[in-house]
Amino acid sequence: MVHHRSAVILVITAVLLGQIQSSPILRNDDRGTAIVQSCPSPIYCQGKLLEVVQTAHIFNDSKTFVDMSQVYPAEVTLKNFWDMMNSKNGTPSRDDVRQFVGNNFVRENETVSWTPTDFTDSPLILNFITDEQIRTFAKDLINIWPILGRKTSEEVINNPDQHSLLEVPNGFIVPGGRFRELYYWDSFWIMKGLLLSDMYLTVKGMLGNICHLINKYGFMPNGGRVYYLNRSQPPLFTLMIQQYLKYTEDYDWIKDNIQCVQKEMDFWLKNRTINVVKDGTTYQLAHYGPESNTPRPESYEKDLKTCSFYGQDEQKKLCYKSLKSGAETGWDFSSRWFFDQTEGNNANLSYIRAQRVVPVDLNSFLCTAFGDLAEFYGILGDIVNQKTWQERSDVWKHAIEMVFYDSEEGIWFDWDSELHVARRFFFPSNFAPLWAKAYDENKKDDYGLKAADYFLRKGIDQFLGGIPTSLEQTGEQWDFRNAWPPLQEFVVLGLLQTGNSNATDVAITFGKRWVLANMKGYDENKIMFEKYDALDPGKFGGGGEYVVQSGFGWTNGVALSFIDLFYTNK
Repeated sequence: MVHHRSAVILVITAVLLGQIQSSPILRNDDRGTAIVQSCPSPIYCQGKLLEVVQTAHIFNDSKTFVDMSQVYPAEVTLKNFWDMMNSKNGTPSRDDVRQFVGNNFVRENETVSWTPTDFTDSPLILNFITDEQIRTFAKDLINIWPILGRKTSEEVINNPDQHSLLEVPNGFIVPGGRFRELYYWDSFWIMKGLLLSDMYLTVKGMLGNICHLINKYGFMPNGGRVYYLNRSQPPLFTLMIQQYLKYTEDYDWIKDNIQCVQKEMDFWLKNRTINVVKDGTTYQLAHYGPESNTPRPESYEKDLKTCSFYGQDEQKKLCYKSLKSGAETGWDFSSRWFFDQTEGNNANLSYIRAQRVVPVDLNSFLCTAFGDLAEFYGILGDIVNQKTWQERSDVWKHAIEMVFYDSEEGIWFDWDSELHVARRFFFPSNFAPLWAKAYDENKKDDYGLKAADYFLRKGIDQFLGGIPTSLEQTGEQWDFRNAWPPLQEFVVLGLLQTGNSNATDVAITFGKRWVLANMKGYDENKIMFEKYDALDPGKFGGGGEYVVQSGFGWTNGVALSFIDLFYTNK
């Protein structure tokens, strides 16, 4: 026991000395099989302390513990833990663990409340909203931004080893609720709302935070915690930049940060691509697939339970890796990633294999991102890199057409990389190529017409509370009956951008339907939720690993975006 404690302290010392950066620690289990941890921290990501505390179940939400701050430096925390373990002969009671945590950890604000300097409660958009009720609602949404504003505390900056929070230099807007740190793909819709609220400096600072993390870790993590350093989230960074440039024309930002943008793209190309063979042709496409194969620290006990379904260690490690892959998708969790191992059908969470799916939305994001990067190099006059990245975008666009598009159904479907077949299920992500414009725009009217027809054939027009995430009621939160704000935009904006009259009619109907449902929910609760009920307008959604959260960054952003599209006289 003492020998093990000494080894752990040596690891944390290495972390403190900067010998270990973002790469997960690899070690072998008793059978010599590689174990890839979430991050190097022997407190927040791996090790006996994490296991003992999380399995003692002293908190209802596993995220609570890994978001706590240490009272003492990390090596002291570890010493105190092993002293407690030795005094209890290695089997502490639940009360012992609770007392240890109470003595060595504290719930404190690692971020401090922050009102952005460019916040105004009277942005120009309000002048263009003709409906008084909608204008009042928009004003309420805008006034939420300061409530969600945060900056890294001095305590975290001065004592980083005592916190799981990743320090960033600028203030930012958090999603809300249990999500008290910045998140990758949430930030896209948050920024859209901020730009509509005339908060350009805040958006610039948030872009700077993302570059800070990319430059430090080689990619943009899932969120601003050390336990997220094993995975990313949907890559929308270049789309954030494009939104910022549309409002500011701040091309100096591109000049100063182009290497950061390319580094993010290089990460996805190097670490998340596979070869897909269809009709005898091989295409390079992307999938989600972190290497880490241990329980998620923030959902530790739940992952142990989910993967206990398997008897062999190798199967459990694959299960843990699959859960992290599902988390990287942003859709944690959904029948979209479930497989029965013998028949390839939807199953339950224990059958998750997100890395097996080649997702149409991920590849649409990357196709557009490559084109954006080409445009950025063009702005800088770098013709060689402009050509390279534009060619890559064109190749990806062709692959999206050939692999994902189903001409009979008139829509795009995910691809099963093991069975080599399309996953012909309804998800709003099927419309992502329209949203990202990852298709031949000479055919956009035809694409719009067929996609609108698919939408109606599936009976989605019957849902009054929003477009459902799927038609499978599994109890997972990225399934029926939940309607998520980003997915509304995939469909609504995607259809609208085609210019087809039928697609436009669907888009306007559901864009307005979503705003009115959000407004109804806000009037009743004075809260914006992360997700809603597709059948009951304004009612919050449910299911999944945690209770519904309020705030809520991307909900506010999508609502403001739809208000701008459908309720202004610009």
